[in-house]
Amino acid sequence: MDAARKLSVRRVVYAASSSAYGDRPEMPKHENHVPETLSPYVAAKLAGELYCESFSHCYDLETVRLRYFNVFGPRQDPKSPYSAVIPLFVSALLEGRRPMFFGNGEQSRDFVYVGNVAQANLLAAEAPGVSGNVYNVATAQRVSVAEMLKQICDILELPYDPEFAPPRAGDVLHSWADITQTQKDLGYEPNVSFCDGLRDTVEAYAQELSVKA
Repeated sequence: MDAARKLSVRRVVYAASSSAYGDRPEMPKHENHVPETLSPYVAAKLAGELYCESFSHCYDLETVRLRYFNVFGPRQDPKSPYSAVIPLFVSALLEGRRPMFFGNGEQSRDFVYVGNVAQANLLAAEAPGVSGNVYNVATAQRVSVAEMLKQICDILELPYDPEFAPPRAGDVLHSWADITQTQKDLGYEPNVSFCDGLRDTVEAYAQELSVKA
């Protein structure tokens, strides 16, 4: 942030996280909800948010914070320790392994296609009068992890047969965004639906793995 200020950068767009909302029961998640720090990861992301907010108040540096919900799309690395659930499930199925649920699979997420996230970033870089603000980037819909896996299995024409493991400490059960403010201030619209984005993503992974084979 300080380097951006010294180099006279006009605006910084910060990749924040929906994990800031913790596991509070209020749905959908709105930017005005008080954050809940359930893990060191969340603490680090919120610290970044606070630096953005403070710099926008103290210096001639505009900042916009975007709280990404569950981003997915082609080219996510399934072998990364930070990999999202979709590439993990797809790679497991394509390699003949059973995907694993931590819990019963009924936890739900607001999955957002990477193309929609790119749109939000470009809008946040240029929208007037939004410095210092925070916005949700999502689709305003939630899908259970089990339903998501069923859709992946349908696309790949493979049986639905997950494994189950105990829930992980700090995991959020349900996540669902209110994107009203993002639409109003940034002009954001999630043009790629979850179903269309999922099909594109699964087909891209299938093609990539077939090439490697």
